[in-house]
This record gives sequence, C-alpha cells and structure tokens, in this order.
Amino acid sequence: MSLNIILVNQDESYTEELIYSFETENYKIMKAHTVKDAIEKIKNNDFDLALIDMVFSDGTGLDLKKQMNEICDIPTIVVTKVSEDIQKVLALEYGADDYIVRPFNILELKARIRAVLRRVGESRKKEEEAKEKSQIIESGDFEFNIVGRKVRLKGQDIDLTGKEFDLLFILALNPGEIFSREKLAEKIWGENYEGHLRTVDVHIRRLREKIESEDNSEQYIQTKWGEGYYFGEEIPE
Repeated sequence: MSLNIILVNQDESYTEELIYSFETENYKIMKAHTVKDAIEKIKNNDFDLALIDMVFSDGTGLDLKKQMNEICDIPTIVVTKVSEDIQKVLALEYGADDYIVRPFNILELKARIRAVLRRVGESRKKEEEAKEKSQIIESGDFEFNIVGRKVRLKGQDIDLTGKEFDLLFILALNPGEIFSREKLAEKIWGENYEGHLRTVDVHIRRLREKIESEDNSEQYIQTKWGEGYYFGEEIPE
C-alpha cells in the first residue's frame, strides 16, 4: 500500500537525505520547509502521516501541530534534534503520536512509522465498529441500521426498499401496537397520505413475502381485521 507522507523540515539537505533513505519504501513524500507551507499543503492534500521538526523560521513544531489539529487528524511523528524532555512531553500533549531525536538509525524510524500507523489503524477500526454498533437497533429477530437503512433478520441481510424499511421499522419498534392504514400512511408519506392507503397494503404484502416463511409457520406482521396491522404474536380475540 502506498503511503502519502508530508515531511516538514527546514533543513533541505537533511530532507533530501531522509527521502533518499525511503527510496526502497512505497512512500510518496511531499516536502515543506515552513509552518505556513506545511499548513497549505495539508489543506490541499490527503496525507497518511506527517514527519515534522520542532524548529522553523516561522514558528515551532508545537505551532504546526496545533494548526494541523484544526484541519484534520494526521498521525504525526516528530523527527528532530531537540532533545529536551519538556518539548517531547508538550509535543505528545499536542497530539504527536511519537517523538524521535536525531541522529537515529533509519531502521528505527521505519519501525516507528509502521508501529504508529498500525496503532492508529487499530484505534480507528475500533472507533468505526463502536460507531456502527451505536447505529444498530435490535427488535426481536431484526437488526436495523438506522443510518445505512439496512435490515438483518437472524443475521441475514434483507433487501428492502426505503418505504418497506420505514414500515417495518415502525411496526417492529412498537410490538403489539395496532396501526391503522391511515396512521401508517401518515407516518411514512406525511400529510398528503390519503392517496397511499392502498399502497400500505401492497407494502405489507411485499414485506411479508420477504421476511416470513412461505408456510406461514413464522409470522411477524399480523392483521387485526377492521383495525390495522401490528408486529408480534397474534392477539387472541
């Protein structure tokens, strides 16, 4: 996988030396020599990683990292001659993922790059999984992804139209509650629902075909004659 890296260092000779050390890696490296230049390039490009120094003609690495944080979240390794512990602590507090002091073995930097990207990747994966989980609402055998508007029945994806999704979602989240055709039509089509009353019946029929067994041994949507539809076990007369 190709990685887009921004290398921010005002020492031109060192920058070229570092780029040369990466020539066997699948990295695309863009150079910047000032805080201002770096920020402009970060605004206009997507980077997987930033390697930044702590000293620039127009500011410090802390200034740069602070401005970077306002734009996007780029994994960042400070690569610098500045060895003071307080600077390292501050850089990490500002959001740097690692701090390495020059001179160093290039193999160590490569290893740290891999470690940071692996750690950031795992963290983002967990965040995405947690976010996706928060979007899931369960009701009996059904799982509703309210953002992706997808439904799973007993772990299997069910292909529903948007209106079918809305209809099933309303019924499933209110088990036992009887909804008249008028009430369902109003919830799904809004105030101008009167022309869709028969359409409710059509959607109910299609839903049943998609989620219920052909022999009617497993029924989710019930009909209360003269009143409407409800979700759940059949209500005794």
